[in-house]
Amino acid sequence: MIRSMTGFGEAERALPAGRLSVSIKTVNHRFLNTSIRTPPGFDRYEHEIQGWLRPFLRRGHASVSVALDRSDDAATASLPEVDHTRAERYVSILRELRERYGLDGPLDPAAVARMPDVVRTPDPRDVGPEVEVGALRETVEEAARAVRELRETEGARLQSDLEERLDVLERELDRVEERAPLRLVAERDRLRAQVRELAEAEDVDEERLAREIAYLAEKWDLNEEVVRFRSHLALFRETLGSDDDEAVGKRLSFVVQELHREANTIGSKANDAEITRASVAMKEEIEKLREQVENVE
Repeated sequence: MIRSMTGFGEAERALPAGRLSVSIKTVNHRFLNTSIRTPPGFDRYEHEIQGWLRPFLRRGHASVSVALDRSDDAATASLPEVDHTRAERYVSILRELRERYGLDGPLDPAAVARMPDVVRTPDPRDVGPEVEVGALRETVEEAARAVRELRETEGARLQSDLEERLDVLERELDRVEERAPLRLVAERDRLRAQVRELAEAEDVDEERLAREIAYLAEKWDLNEEVVRFRSHLALFRETLGSDDDEAVGKRLSFVVQELHREANTIGSKANDAEITRASVAMKEEIEKLREQVENVE
């Protein structure tokens, strides 16, 4: 079974600290690459999150978003608060300065609030209950599992499309294989007519003509290309039908390169309009294969 590299999954669960949610979006990438966005205090888990994703995703760029909607108590506890001991000390200092140096004017509460550490926001790690790492891991893995399921569903559609294109390639290859020997017969008849016309005679040196045809047959021989092309098609189908739980996109990309190489050689040795048309059609289908294979994990 093949999998697409495009997918989306999300999961959430209610915890004492609040509602934890994880969403994962994946797109094409040659390797597994992750970007992780977490709420304050969760950045220390980013390395672990990368490791939790690996059993589910082997290739693709994964954008992971972790959010925590804290409970009312935790949200209230996260509001800014005043350090009254520190504020009283600053007020005392200001009064002392005013009395000592005869300064006028009332004490400004805004000035006191701007003093260092008078008003502070609690560290997110100190607010409310902690999120247990086990709960975070389970939520991440649940979202990753949903991504993989969607990628497998999309992979089934990709596989169907790829198999249809393989069928088209086989039909074009059959046309090449059928036409290849006929073009030699046509070339022999053409050469015989030319020799007869140039010599203005009825008799043709059949031995010399046979040598020329033998030379062309060797030069235009497509048997090796046809055999290799069929072998690559068989390998492509075998890879598509493999039960291995491995990323196969790179392997399919290599096979596509080999198919394109053989199609190019067939076109260069064609010397026949029908074979040339078949070669062009094959390369068009191979390019479509290449585009689809780029989506395969």
